[in-house]
Amino acid sequence: MALPELFKNRLRLPAVAAPLFIISNPDLVIALCKAGIVGSFPALNARGEGEFEKWLIRITEELDAYNQANPDQPAAPFAVNQIVHKSNNRLEEDLALCVKYKVPVVITSLGARVEVNEAIHSYGGIVLHDIINNKFAKKAIEKGADGLIAVAAGAGGHAGTQSPFALIQEIRQWFDGPLLLSGAISRGDSILAAQAMGADLAYIGSTFIATNEANAAQDYKQCLVDSSAEDIIYSNLFTGVHGNYLKASIVSAGLDPNDLPESDPSKMDFGSGGNSDKKAWKDIWGCGQGIGAIEAIQPAGDVVARLSREYQATKERLAQVTY
Repeated sequence: MALPELFKNRLRLPAVAAPLFIISNPDLVIALCKAGIVGSFPALNARGEGEFEKWLIRITEELDAYNQANPDQPAAPFAVNQIVHKSNNRLEEDLALCVKYKVPVVITSLGARVEVNEAIHSYGGIVLHDIINNKFAKKAIEKGADGLIAVAAGAGGHAGTQSPFALIQEIRQWFDGPLLLSGAISRGDSILAAQAMGADLAYIGSTFIATNEANAAQDYKQCLVDSSAEDIIYSNLFTGVHGNYLKASIVSAGLDPNDLPESDPSKMDFGSGGNSDKKAWKDIWGCGQGIGAIEAIQPAGDVVARLSREYQATKERLAQVTY
């Protein structure tokens, strides 16, 4: 297993922050990259004429300035998430901007497309594709993705149902390239566990919702602090694709979390809320099962520092194990 040169000597912790719909913004991305992990955002978060390009300019310029001032410890690269599903009518335009500004890492979701991968490769960028099973993993690599993000059970948002042990095991039987693991990773020991299983990097999302920089309502952030794994509901009602959501937000929307109808997958929609008049991510809050480790709302850099301390402490503890 080997990571691309892009990541070497740039990461202070083997982790990538997942792109959080609505929530990830330039403030969060920049803070995470400076803290030493890959920060990312969905292109669709930048709304309004020219907004996506403005975000790319700001992130690129601020990280370049940081790297010039800190040559011995540069910031981690940043990533942009592109939804390649046919419902995304912005893809062609947004992809062209990724090429123009040479976005280092592009995370593709909901389909694997050769032409998208080729566009990113044209300037030396790398493509990581998120998948929920081994079948989709093989398709992604066949179509030119450089690496995989295994979205296992317990992950926030559009999560899979497979155990991380099973998913990583099957992928590693045939793939030795960059592999990330997502699913309830919110402590440093979980990052080390992901590596022990065969992943190169941890893929962390929900933990960064409860940060000062995140573009989430204060009630949303506090709900993560107050909730635990048993407060997560798995449903496809809100976008047409199964995902994990906070029970409290479903109740607040006037719905019964124990009796949610099934959505029509053909009406997949990430803006209007699938078959519900409540919008996913805005009214219905996405979240993974790892939130039991979130104890406070704090700066993103402090969260990364906490994860780093836990990661190192776990390595030291395991070094003493003799059986």
